[in-house]
Amino acid sequence: AAGALSDSKDSVEDLLKGKTVELSFQGIDHFKNEVGFVKLAENDHRSILTEIAETMKKIFQEKGILAGEERAFKPHLTFMKLSKSTQLRKQVKKIDSSLYEDFKSHYFGDEILHRLDLCSMLKKKQPNGYYYCESSIVFGEKHAVEPDDAELVSLSKRLVENAVLKAVQQYLEETQNKTRQTDGSPMKTEAAASGSKNESDNDNS
Repeated sequence: AAGALSDSKDSVEDLLKGKTVELSFQGIDHFKNEVGFVKLAENDHRSILTEIAETMKKIFQEKGILAGEERAFKPHLTFMKLSKSTQLRKQVKKIDSSLYEDFKSHYFGDEILHRLDLCSMLKKKQPNGYYYCESSIVFGEKHAVEPDDAELVSLSKRLVENAVLKAVQQYLEETQNKTRQTDGSPMKTEAAASGSKNESDNDNS
């Protein structure tokens, strides 16, 4: 796979012909309410990215490497997804879209495409949360000014915190409801206890 990636560099550069691919990120969407991501805006630059993906897929397949699993190419920027833990999945079954309702059309900024990474989804992720990178190819020139990711990081943190808080509240409510169904409501129990105490006091008087 690393060899196929290396071999694809010339094809990608021929496709670009020295052009800069500037990807714009705007709006939020999801995959089955399990993954929240920032969308890539529809424009000529995205079309070039799609051509690059198709070119690389062909090169990988020519080397006998299955690429893409016949799924449609949908570039995106993930900022939130459900845990694979079965225990946590019992508490949070899906991402509530109301968490990011205010950002559905928000413009997050641009990113210059200058590197393609071959990543492993099975190996342990890097300390920064990015997938383990097997190999990379670099092309073109990267802008001297790095894009400001602070806003996206802040948004992701707030959404995760809100989701966790909502899950905890839901868990507490479900637990309380189960307790009431099993033992009766707290008010009735308290009233019964109070009644028993009054009867006992009357008997002693």
